[in-house]
Amino acid sequence: DDFDDVEEDEGLDDLENVEEEGQENVEILPSGERQAANQKRITTPYMTKYERARVLGTRALQIAMCAPVMVELEGETDPLLIAMKELK
Repeated sequence: DDFDDVEEDEGLDDLENVEEEGQENVEILPSGERQAANQKRITTPYMTKYERARVLGTRALQIAMCAPVMVELEGETDPLLIAMKELK
C-alpha cells in the first residue's frame, strides 16, 4: 500500500559501513593507565534523605517483585523493612 513506492535497498550502504567506522573510533588504554581514579572527591560520603528514600523505594519494589534478598530474614515480610535492613 503506502510502502510499495519505497525502494527496499535504500540506505543499506550506510549500514554496511558501520562496523568499519566503529572500529576506528575505539581507543584501547594500556592496563597501567587509569582515568582520574585518584582525584579528590567533591561529594560528601553521606546519603541525603532524598537519596535514601529513592534507594529504599527502588529496592523495596524489587523485593516485592520477587528479587533475591541479600540479608538473612528474621520473619520480616514487608519489602520496605527488608530494604532498610539491606541498606544498613
